[in-house]
Amino acid sequence: MNFPLYFSRKIAFSKDNKNNLSRVIIFIGRLSVALGIIVSLITVSTGFGSKKAIKERLADFSGHITVRSTRSNSSYNTSVLDKQGLDIQKIKEIPDVENVQKYASVTGIMRNEHNFAGIIFKGVGKDFDSLRFKKFLVAGTTPKVTEIGFNNGVVISQKIAKDLHLNLKDSIVTIFSKADQKPIYRNFEVIGIYRTDIKMIDEQFVIGGINHVRRIQDMKPDEVGGIDIFFKNVNDIDKDFPEIEKYIGYKNYAEKATEKYPQINDWISIFDTNIALIIMIMLIVVVINIIMVLLILIIERTNSIGLLKTLGASNAQIRATFINYTLIIMIPGLLYGNLIGLGLILLQKFFGVIKLNPENYYVSTVPVDLNPVAIISISLGILLISALALIIPSYLISKISPVKAIKYN
Repeated sequence: MNFPLYFSRKIAFSKDNKNNLSRVIIFIGRLSVALGIIVSLITVSTGFGSKKAIKERLADFSGHITVRSTRSNSSYNTSVLDKQGLDIQKIKEIPDVENVQKYASVTGIMRNEHNFAGIIFKGVGKDFDSLRFKKFLVAGTTPKVTEIGFNNGVVISQKIAKDLHLNLKDSIVTIFSKADQKPIYRNFEVIGIYRTDIKMIDEQFVIGGINHVRRIQDMKPDEVGGIDIFFKNVNDIDKDFPEIEKYIGYKNYAEKATEKYPQINDWISIFDTNIALIIMIMLIVVVINIIMVLLILIIERTNSIGLLKTLGASNAQIRATFINYTLIIMIPGLLYGNLIGLGLILLQKFFGVIKLNPENYYVSTVPVDLNPVAIISISLGILLISALALIIPSYLISKISPVKAIKYN
C-alpha cells in the first residue's frame, strides 16, 4: 500500500477539516487555483483565437500565398505574370492546396456626387472561389465571371458603400489612369457588399471581372497579373511555402498572406508575448498561494507530524503525504476553474457577447479557439509545476522534532 497517498487522502476527506482553520485555508487554495485556470484558459483561447481569425481573414480574402511578377514589386498595378517555369498544375497537385485562382489588379478612383474613394480593382476570373468569399458578404452576391466579354457587376466593401452612399444595384463611375494617356472611365453596378473588418482591405478593394483589368492594362486575353493559392488549413502556409516556390518560375515571386501587411503581422506576434506573460504571472500567483497553504497546513498539523515520526514514518514519507494532500486540495479548484472558464469561452463563441472595434483589433467580436491540447496542458502544467514547487518548502517537516511536536499545541 502507498502510505503517503493513503494517509493524505484520509486527511483530505476527514470531517475535521470542516471545523478548523483548514476550511479557510483549503478554500483560499482552491479559489486561487480556479482563478488561475479561468484566466489562463481565457487568455489562451482568445489569444490563439484572435491570431487564427485574423490570419484566416487575410488569407481567405487574398490567398494564403500569392504569386506575382517581380516587375510588379509592391505596386497594386500588377504586371503580367511570367509563364516561364510557372507550373500551376503542379501547384494544384500539392496535397494541402485546395484551390488556385487567377487575378489582375489596377488602382483607380470611384466617384459620385457624394464623395470619392481611391480603390484597388481586383479582377477575378471564372475560377474565382466564390464559396470562400461568401463568408465576407453582408449583402448581394459575388461576381459571376465567365471571362467572355465584360461583366460590369462589382462587389464593394461596406466602408466604401457607406462613404459613397451606395446600395445594391446602384451605378458608380470609376476612373483609371495610365501614364501619357487619357483617363479611362468605367461604369459599374454594385451587386454585392462585403466586410472583412480589416481596415487596409475594406478601405481599398473592389472585386470585379478580370477582363476590365486586361483591357485597362493592355493585357492579352490569356494573361493574368497573379495567382492566389488557398490551402485547406491556414497553418500550412509556412510548411508548404518552399514547395510552392519550386513551381513559380524565376521571374515571379511568392508572398505569404501575413507578409502583405507587416503591421498586422506585428500585431499578431504580440499575442504570443502577452499569452506567455499572463500565464507566467498567474502561475506564480497560484504557486505562491499553494506554497502558503502547504506551510500553514504543516504548522497546523505539527502534532500529527510528530506522531507519525514517533510511529516510524520517514521525513520523505511525511513530505510526500503533505504534498499529495495539497495537490488533492487543488483538484476541485481545477475542476471548477475549467467548468467556469470553458463556460465563459463557449458563451463568447456562440453568442459573441464581447464586441471589439475592428479598426483597432481587425475583428468585430472577441474570437476564441477551443484547443483541447491547450486546455489539458494548462491544468496538467499548473498541477505539475505546483507539485515541483512544493518539494522545497516541504523540507520544513524534517526540522520538526517529534518530542516538541507532540507537545505542540
